[in-house]
Amino acid sequence: MSVFTKVSLDEASQWVKQYYSIGKVVNLRGIQSGIENTNFFLDTDHGVFVLTLFEKLTATELPFYLNLMAHLSSHGVLVPTPIKKLDNQFLGELNGKPAVIVSCIPGSPTTTPTGDQVHLVGEKLAHMHLAGQSFEGHLKNLRGSSWWFEAAQDIYKFLNEEDAHLLRTEIACQAEFVSDAIPHGAIHADLFRDNVLFDGSRVGGFIDLYFACIDAWVYDVAITANDWCIRFDGSLDNNKLQSLLSGYNSIRQFTSTEKKVWPMMLRAGALRFWVSRLYDLHLPRPGELTHAHDPDLFKRILQNHRAQSQRFPA
Repeated sequence: MSVFTKVSLDEASQWVKQYYSIGKVVNLRGIQSGIENTNFFLDTDHGVFVLTLFEKLTATELPFYLNLMAHLSSHGVLVPTPIKKLDNQFLGELNGKPAVIVSCIPGSPTTTPTGDQVHLVGEKLAHMHLAGQSFEGHLKNLRGSSWWFEAAQDIYKFLNEEDAHLLRTEIACQAEFVSDAIPHGAIHADLFRDNVLFDGSRVGGFIDLYFACIDAWVYDVAITANDWCIRFDGSLDNNKLQSLLSGYNSIRQFTSTEKKVWPMMLRAGALRFWVSRLYDLHLPRPGELTHAHDPDLFKRILQNHRAQSQRFPA
C-alpha cells in the first residue's frame, strides 16, 4: 500500500466523475504502509473511500480479486466492497495503471492483540472460508511453490552460505509435499495484523485481499498464525495459537488431514513470506512512499518450525 504512482487531487477529481455515487473529491491522502500497490484514502462529500492503483497485477488478473470481494461482501463477510463505475465495471485505468475504488472499512489494526481478539480473527477467517465456497472464480496461488523457486534464483547471490542452504533445503522439502487432499477454497493468503481492522471490541473487517487465491484453507490459518501468534524470537505463543484455532474451529471444524499437515503448512507460510521479504529487500522497486519488511523474522519463524515440528494442538 505504498505510493509508487503519483496522483494529484485534480486527477482524482476528474477520474471519480466515472462514478455515480462517490460524490465530489475534497482530499486525497497517500497510505504509506505495505509494498505492493499504490493506495490513497479518497475523501469525498459522501464519505471516505479507498483508491487503489495496481503496480503488479494486470487488468486480466484483477477481476478474480474484485469479484471475490464483491461475493464475500454480499455474503456478510466484512471486506472492502468494490464500487462499480457508470459502465457497470469495477475496474478502470488511472495514470496508466489499473485502478479501483472500494469502500473504507472502519477501525484500525492492532500490534499487540489480546487472546479474545485472536479468537475473533479465527472466527471471521472461518466465516470467510465458508462464504467463499460458492464463489465460482479460480486463481492459483501466484506466490506458491513455483514462485518461491523462481524468486529464490534471484535471491541466493545476496545470502550468506547458511541462509542460502536453509532456503534451498526448505524449498526442496516443500516441493516434495503433496497437498491435493487438503480442503481448498478461496483464501486471504496475507491475513497479518495490519490487514485486520478492529472497530472497538469487534472486527471491523479484513482488508488487502490482493494476494487472495484458491488454496488450502489450513495454509491460510497457518499464515495467520505465523503473524498473530508469534513471539519476537520467532517461536509460537501457544496461548494465542489456541485462541486462533479454537475461534476458527468454533465455526468450521478442522479435518484430520488438516491437522496432520499442520507442521508443513506452518513452514510453508513462513517460507513464502521469508522469500517475498528477501526479494523486496534486495530487489526493491522505486516508490515515493515505501518500506520493506525485515525478512529475518520469517527466517527465525521457519527455523523454529523446522526445529520443533509443531503438532496441531490437541
